[in-house]
Amino acid sequence: MYADTAVPPVVEMRDITIRFPGVLALDGVHLTLRPGEVHSLMGENGAGKSTIIKALTGVYAVDEGTITVAGKRREFHGTADAQDAGISTVYQEVNLCTNLSVGENVMLGHEPRSARGIDWKKVHAEAARHLGALGLDIDTRSTLASHSIAIQQLVAIGRAMVLDSKVLILDEPTSSLDRDEVAQLFQVMRDLRAKGVAILFVSHFLDQIYEISDRLTVLRNGTLVGEYLVSDLPRGELVSKMIGRELDDLTAIASSAERDIDRTGTPVLRAQGIGRRGVLEPADIEVYDGEVVGLAGLLGSGRTELARLLYGADRADSGTIEIDGTPTKLTTPRNAIDQRIAFSSENRRLEGIIGDLTVAENIILGIQAKRGALRKISKAEQDAVVEEYITALGVRPADPNVLARNLSGGNQQKVLLGRWLATAPELIILDEPTRGIDVGAKADIQKKVAELSAQGLSVIFISSELDEVLRIAQRVYVMRDRREIGDLASRDTDADGLIDYIANSGRESAA
Repeated sequence: MYADTAVPPVVEMRDITIRFPGVLALDGVHLTLRPGEVHSLMGENGAGKSTIIKALTGVYAVDEGTITVAGKRREFHGTADAQDAGISTVYQEVNLCTNLSVGENVMLGHEPRSARGIDWKKVHAEAARHLGALGLDIDTRSTLASHSIAIQQLVAIGRAMVLDSKVLILDEPTSSLDRDEVAQLFQVMRDLRAKGVAILFVSHFLDQIYEISDRLTVLRNGTLVGEYLVSDLPRGELVSKMIGRELDDLTAIASSAERDIDRTGTPVLRAQGIGRRGVLEPADIEVYDGEVVGLAGLLGSGRTELARLLYGADRADSGTIEIDGTPTKLTTPRNAIDQRIAFSSENRRLEGIIGDLTVAENIILGIQAKRGALRKISKAEQDAVVEEYITALGVRPADPNVLARNLSGGNQQKVLLGRWLATAPELIILDEPTRGIDVGAKADIQKKVAELSAQGLSVIFISSELDEVLRIAQRVYVMRDRREIGDLASRDTDADGLIDYIANSGRESAA
């Protein structure tokens, strides 16, 4: 049910303009949030979503334009001003004190007090009351770190309700949640909407946008494309508005899964019984020349664990690996690099991009690691390599001297891909290469993977989005409960069939 448009908006942002040195981040953007409505903010990375959120939460000052909250014009000089106006934010990476108890986190800064100081009995009673209103029944004296990310996000929402928030901003809250956890969060969102809270929702998952949202605003390149009822905007039109062009790329990419692979010869990689006690049960996997092999399964199924064993990031204690038919021990990433295997981690912040280095320095890292510290790369060769991959992958901005931390998530992922492609690998393992990036960047990366595999590069592709795996991979190995349960040809199944296989099938049942 949509919010009553006759009811005055709780937030009106009009003609918002924000400038950074050399950059017009927002150019006259409008955003209207109504009570009792879930409003999604859509756009590619770099479109201005984070900037307008930071303007609304007092992180950034507004150069031009007005912000009105509950009919009163406001100027925010910090996050405390925004919170005082009833605006709270729950980020993708929960900004709480995980070493404190659940109750302490919920009531932090608003603890009930007595003449003797903080009344801890009331702290936990009040915290339990606020969490109970969200349908969450947990021990408020337990340490926050002992709970899942999903529970931590609900605790953060509970804290927002302590502040009596009129507006709740949820910035990529579902990126690390499984299906059941997403359903739990969405029920909380529906309950808050029914109580009149205005919810601003940011997500890259289109299915979730269409499931939970009432209205959405689309930004592109710092400008407003428009505001729409979700029911009036088909998905294809939404994608086109976000990227400013018709998205034909995904249709073209889908033909990748139909490409025939010659499996009569020796595979590029063959692992038999590869496993690690307590981490992954012995698994078998083969990848042939020019083949894209998908790893599919729910979070915690063992996809990343298998990838790390194949790369030597973790050491296997069972099984064998052959590269081009030759038995090989991959006990360290350096062994893998020497065997022309590259690996892009799912955690691009901690195990990928080095934010304080430039784009050029990040791209060159892979080649330098392969050659060793003593064999320096000439400036001419560096410039040629960097220019090649910035151009080939469409990194924006196309400035090799920009610090990597200042790029959008999608462009950081392109830089990582460029780093490993520059090492001329025979096999590249991509773990969640499109997580948390916009639709256009996803299409760019998938298209490049499809092109490279058609030219002979072998790829192991991991993604939580089953449609994406089926679109790009010719064959999919299915993981469940940290073991491999079978493999399927992509052309012979669809996402529903793959979900059913994950839930109900396995080697034993298939035998």
